Amino acid sequence: MTSVFSRSILACAAILAMMSTTTQVYAQQKGLKHYESGNKEFWTHPPDDWFLGDETEAQKGLAPPSGPPTGMSESEISAALKKIKLPPGFKIELYAPGVLAARQMAWGDKGTLFVGSFGLGNVYAITDKGGKKEVKTIIKGLKMPTGIAFKDGALYVIDINKLLRYDNAEANLDKMPEPKVVYDDFAPYTSHGWKYLAPDKDGWFYIPVGPPFNIGIPPTSTSQIRRVDPKTGNAEIVALGVRNSVGGDVDPRSGKYWFTENARDWLSDDTPSDKLNMISRLGEHFGYPYCHEGDIPDPKFAMGHKCSEFTPPVLKLGAHVAPLGMKFYTGSMFPASYKNNILIAEHGSWNRHQYQGARIVRVIVGPDGKNPKQEVLASGWIEGKQGYTGRPADIVLAKDGSILVADDWAGAIYRISYSK
Repeated sequence: MTSVFSRSILACAAILAMMSTTTQVYAQQKGLKHYESGNKEFWTHPPDDWFLGDETEAQKGLAPPSGPPTGMSESEISAALKKIKLPPGFKIELYAPGVLAARQMAWGDKGTLFVGSFGLGNVYAITDKGGKKEVKTIIKGLKMPTGIAFKDGALYVIDINKLLRYDNAEANLDKMPEPKVVYDDFAPYTSHGWKYLAPDKDGWFYIPVGPPFNIGIPPTSTSQIRRVDPKTGNAEIVALGVRNSVGGDVDPRSGKYWFTENARDWLSDDTPSDKLNMISRLGEHFGYPYCHEGDIPDPKFAMGHKCSEFTPPVLKLGAHVAPLGMKFYTGSMFPASYKNNILIAEHGSWNRHQYQGARIVRVIVGPDGKNPKQEVLASGWIEGKQGYTGRPADIVLAKDGSILVADDWAGAIYRISYSK
């Protein structure tokens, strides 16, 4: 005898199949890009244009822009930085050029700035040579080493499906040692598989794991955030229902993990909003793929779920602003009101007719996550409707209290400082 539960599952599957067929026929008639992630063929032969799938008629033709393949020249960067708007007393300047596709940054114990990259497979080391910054490519040939961290003399690099450790890194910048794999229980998909490392006080790393598509029912090993111990390889899942997070930090006041999240594409120019989230309890579900921005049920994948079932964001950051790296400001250079504020690098839109984001925002919020307020710290990297002169990707605090900003479009690192 078929149970009520089994009949419900079969009915749900039938409805999804019918919706899929209808969507596919409509897409073919309109000449729209479309893929179906719920079948075997997607996993054995994922489409090359995975990022462009699920086009809508209203947003047909939108595509991620390509930055300069060799980055921007120092003169081009200098001209772009002159147009950046900052509050009174703040200053932005070029810290180091020639850091192609720069993503997450981390300081070594001896003052070396390590930088991961997007798409190139490189990891860089930036050192000070008599007041001039020297950029050296110390690791090549990885898949997508966007996330890095430095701990106990070792450089950690997260490369899609492996967390690697390079021991005694700063003493071996000319010839890095062979890495040791300290954790490798990740899916191998590159799409949304790029990751970020956020260490906590216990020496574990928070690591987000994205699903390999824009929207769909994610494989059970993805769409989550894990906490991994690099010493033992032990790990736990701390959050579910996360689409694409490439930034996070531990609150110095509470020890809780906060993270940025990029919402789904192809709904509209103005929805859904990207998010700032906080994990307040183990195993929280943040809504993906059922609900977006805390109050928009997915038109296809909500499947009867209500948004009230899931944890809402602390703050809606705006549609398609693409928040990436973030840090709590714990320095002493900026005004006292900046203490423990969150600084977020917004990479900027692609799935929108008029781009927004491409800026640094400041979020003032207490450790309880209530009554958040957002302000713009640095903006001006967008010209016209869709012209980029830079795309902030990560933030790191310097010893003197200034912040460094990685820009993967320009291939550069900037310094933002403050003086009265």
